[in-house]
Parts: sequence; structure tokens; C-alpha cells
Amino acid sequence: MQKRTSRKSGNPDTAADKTRSNLAWNDFEAILAIATAGSLSGAARGLGVSHATVFRRLGDIEKRLGVTLFERSRTGYRPTVAGEELADTARIMDEAALAAERKVAGRDLEPTGEIWVTTTDSLLMGLLAPLFTEFREKYPGIVLDVAVSNQLFNLTRREADVAIRPSNRPPENLIGRPLTTIGQAVYAHRSFGLPPGAPVDSLIGQPWIGAGPRLQDSALDQWMDNHQLKPSCVYRVDTLVSILSAIRSRMGLAVLPCYLADGDPDIIQLTDPIPELEYGLWFLMHPDLRGVVRIHALMDFLTDVVRARSQRLAGTSLLSGSR
Repeated sequence: MQKRTSRKSGNPDTAADKTRSNLAWNDFEAILAIATAGSLSGAARGLGVSHATVFRRLGDIEKRLGVTLFERSRTGYRPTVAGEELADTARIMDEAALAAERKVAGRDLEPTGEIWVTTTDSLLMGLLAPLFTEFREKYPGIVLDVAVSNQLFNLTRREADVAIRPSNRPPENLIGRPLTTIGQAVYAHRSFGLPPGAPVDSLIGQPWIGAGPRLQDSALDQWMDNHQLKPSCVYRVDTLVSILSAIRSRMGLAVLPCYLADGDPDIIQLTDPIPELEYGLWFLMHPDLRGVVRIHALMDFLTDVVRARSQRLAGTSLLSGSR
């Protein structure tokens, strides 16, 4: 990097000039890690190095710059004004590097390589696992690396390439494609002896399984509140797969996506799909990855196979008995 010269001959370099000429990327990386973690030990874990290495690196940086970057205390490391300025610069550099990586990743010409996919446990188990097998058979040069989580990964920071998520309001900073609509209904174990088609209000006296707060299903929470079902909850759990397991264990009645429960012969659908609880299934990705051949191959494949199953995924009407 070329060093700027002073306008007047003989003037010393400014602090900004020294910063530009004396700092490398790994120095900025260390400063950002300390500022983010607030401690040397936290920065060391984030960088994958030892505490002593971060200590020596910070001391070397401050010595070269001739300025204190962090105030030390028993509670941790707090950036000085100079430290915060360099940390802000490091964040800009980090985002630029991530953006460049995303753009370079889009230059492949053949559908080969890895795709990092994030989705939920229920979607993987109830829908996607066999579809991923079909995709691998069609595109053997693509490796799927699937992260199962009920939280949406940060696609901007390349925690995943694509997300296959249930949502009625996908994040505005992502692009994608709606795949289908998912229906939900009330289910119970066959041993309860409850007839399909009974009004929901007639099921108030039954034991119910609710969604735990970490499931973050506000629509279901409101629906159960409207039907006065919350007092009947005997069990709450924070994943749909766990709710399915509880129904199998005869714990009580619960609302589940139809794709997850319909294939179990011991579980009975008691109601039609509930209109206010239906949601969209989305294929989401960062805008910088829109030109990646392998990702478009996966998106187009899932669009075709999922939409071919759209009637089943929307749920079964008890009146028509259609699938």
C-alpha cells in the first residue's frame, strides 16, 4: 500500500499514514476480535490461538503505533477512541472480504462443489431428507452440508449459503423463492379414541401439548389463547419433532404441520388444516449468490419436487378426504 506524503516538506507523517503503513490484516483482525469479545481469552477463542499470542500481538501493535488501543480493567478490555476507530475499519474490511468471497463463489460454471444449507429438524425429517437424496443422484458433483437449526443462520456472513425455512415474512435482505404453503392441523394418538372432525371447542377438556417459548410460534400461541386451550396444556416443548414425539407417547393433543404427522399410522388428524396457522416454505439466499450454478440447481430442483407435493403439504381436508 502506497504511503501518502505530507503537503509541507519536513512534516511528520500523520497517525492515519502510520496506521496504513504499519498494520496488516491480521492486526486488524486481532483488534476486532478483542473489541468484539471484550477480553483476550474471548478473542483467542474466536481467532483459534492462545491467550498469550493475542496478548503479544496487541502489545506489538500498540508499540508500533505508539498509541493505547484498549483500556485494561478487571472487567475486560474496552477500546479507546483509537481502538474503536481501528475496530470499525476492521469491520468494514471484514464485510468487504465476505462480499468478495460471495462474488467469487458465483463464478463456477458447472454444478459442482459444496452447498451449505440450513433448515429445521422437522423439515429435514418430514420432507427434505429423501429429496436431498434425489438431488444427490441427479447432481453427484454437489456435496450438501446441512446445518439443522430452528434459528435462521446469518447468510450475509456465510454461516450458510441457503436457507430452507418456514416463514410468512422472510428477511428483506435475502432473496429467494416461495416453494409452497404448509398446512397445520390438530393431531392426537389413535388411543385417545377421538373422532376426526370434532369442533376444536369440544377438545378443551383434553390434555394439550404446547409450543415452548424458544419455538417462537406467535401465531400458534395466539390461536391456542383464542380457543382457551392454554389452561389445558400439560406439556410444552420447543421443537416440532419433540411435539410429534410427545403425541406418539400419548401425552396429549397438539397442532403440527401436516407433512410431519400424516405419515404416522398411530396418529389421527382431528381437524381440517387451520387457515390462520398456514405458512410459506421459502428457499432463501444472499443476493450475491444469485449467479451460482450449483445453488440454482438446488433451488430449481426443490421448486419442482416440492410444488409437485403441494396438495399434500397444504394438508388433508377431512370433508373431502383428499391427499
